[in-house]
Parts: sequence; structure tokens; C-alpha cells
Amino acid sequence: MPVDKPLRADAQRKREALLATAREVFDAGDFFDLRFDDFARLAGVGTGTLYRHFPTREALAEAVYRDEVAALAAHAHRLRDTLPAAEALATFLRGVVDHIAAHQGLARTLATLMADRSGALAEGSRALEDAVTDLVAAAVRDGAVRDDVDAGAVMMALHGIGAAHDRPEWRTEADGVITLVLDGLRRRRPARGQESAR
Repeated sequence: MPVDKPLRADAQRKREALLATAREVFDAGDFFDLRFDDFARLAGVGTGTLYRHFPTREALAEAVYRDEVAALAAHAHRLRDTLPAAEALATFLRGVVDHIAAHQGLARTLATLMADRSGALAEGSRALEDAVTDLVAAAVRDGAVRDDVDAGAVMMALHGIGAAHDRPEWRTEADGVITLVLDGLRRRRPARGQESAR
């Protein structure tokens, strides 16, 4: 499998400008109101540069999606390496809710555009689940989280939160779901006298 050559510094800056512009447009909910060529104008690059990096609207959306997932996964790894395990897991899950809340337009636009790109969606979901798995495993090793629930259950909760973003009390309910998940994951200490009764 060929390895992509690293971009020159100026080409990398132009690519990042296009991705940043796309994120802003997605967040504003204006993605479908713009001609594809307008992304080049808004990013301050030529249309040739746009098509060289992203030949289609869907390719641009996929690149934004991959960057978002990579950023979330990198954040999970930083938390794992710098915080106590249970705190890292809780901080990450609440941070995902913050991210969804701050970028609802982005989430809706990507969901629409990526609906027929199931391979890319599955790859992104796996990368995010790997990051959650690392956090849960670290908390299990630390004795803070029970060992009979895997990261798949946590991912189901996150997917459910994301899918319900149009509910009127979404933010309050989303925070409540994360609290329930964290409470359900917490390892219970045996009640006094329970161990001796075994």
C-alpha cells in the first residue's frame, strides 16, 4: 500500500485552511447553500488548490470527519497519560458531550454527507472506540471501574446522545446520561460484613 508523501508546508497550510473553512460552514449549517467552489474563495485559496486536495464535496466532508475523530482520540490519549484513570474517563466522556453541543451543525452535516460512506464512518467509529477502550481498561486496572462492562456499552451511550441532539432539553439530558454511565461503571465496594459472609 503506497504511503502518501508529506505535503510541503505551504500546501499543508492551504489544506488546513480549507478544512477550517469547511468546519465553520458546517457549524453554521450553510454547507448545502454554497457551491463547492465557494470553499476555495472563503479559505483564500484558488479553486485548483481546492480540487487538488478535495476533488468532491464528499471528500472534503470525509477529511473533516477523519480530523475530528483523530482530535478526539488524541485528546483521550492525553487525558489517559496525565490524569488518574477514572478522572480521565469522566473528563473525556463529558468532553465529547461538550464537543457535540458546540458543533451540532457540524455533526448534522457530516451525518448527512457521510451516510453513503459507511466504510469511513466505521473506521472513525473504531478509532473512537479504541480510545474509549483504552480509557476504560486503564480505569479497570486502577480498580475504579467494574470489569464486566466493555467500551461497546459506553459507545452505545455516546451514539445515543449524538442521535438525540434535536431534543429540546438535550444538553441537560445528555449530561444526565453521562452521569448514569459513569455511575453504572463505578466499581462497587462490598458492603461491610458482606465479604466475611461469603
